[in-house]
Amino acid sequence: MSAAGEFVDATLQRESSWERAEADRSRLGGTLAFYGASVGAVRGTVRDAGRRYPALDHDDITALSSELWALPVFERRLAAVVLLQTHVRMLRASDLTRIEGFLRQAQLSALVDPLAIDVVRPLVTALTEPTRGRADVVLDRWAQDPSDGLRRAARLASSTG
Repeated sequence: MSAAGEFVDATLQRESSWERAEADRSRLGGTLAFYGASVGAVRGTVRDAGRRYPALDHDDITALSSELWALPVFERRLAAVVLLQTHVRMLRASDLTRIEGFLRQAQLSALVDPLAIDVVRPLVTALTEPTRGRADVVLDRWAQDPSDGLRRAARLASSTG
C-alpha cells in the first residue's frame, strides 16, 4: 500500500469506535466491515492526507482511490469517494470505468449516491464533445444494467436536481 493509503487507513482506525461501528452496521446494513469512524473523521482524514501528500496527481489520486476501495470497509470506501469528490476536476472520462467498478461493489446507497451525485454528475457535465457523447453512452448502459447500484447511479448522475 502507498504511504498515503497507509496514512488514511491508520488514521481512520485511530478515529474509530466499536460503538459507532455497531451503530453504523445496524443503520446501513450490507456486508461491509465498519471501523466506526465518523463521516467528519473520514473527511478530515482525506483533507489531512492532501496536506501531507500535496503532490498527488491524477494517476496518484485514482490509484489511491482504488487502494482505499480494495478492502470491503465502509470508511475506507467512503474515504475513496471523498477523495474523488475533492479532486473531481482532475478526473477524466476514462475514469468512469474505475467508478463503474466501485458502483458495482458499493452495496450501499450511502456510497452510490455521493459517487453518482458528487463525482459522476460533475465529471460528465464538465466534458465536451465528443467525449461527453461517449460518457452519455456509458450512463445509458448503466441505466440498463442488472446492477441496482449502476442503475441508481445513472439515474442520479443524469438528474438535474
